[in-house]
Amino acid sequence: MTVFKRSKRFLASDEGAVTVDWVVLTASVVSLVLVAMAGLKGQMTSIGQKTESWLSSQSINTTF
Repeated sequence: MTVFKRSKRFLASDEGAVTVDWVVLTASVVSLVLVAMAGLKGQMTSIGQKTESWLSSQSINTTF
């Protein structure tokens, strides 16, 4: 087999293309989640504190 036939067959092969697509897709989703977490990091503490104070001020009615 000549070099040209081998390279033509190699370039036509797409067996690993799906794997590459999934790796790129997964990496982009993970990156977006990390960016979102970094942006919300400071606000999450204040939201948690506000939620905690609101829940603490609530009373549970045990009678019907």
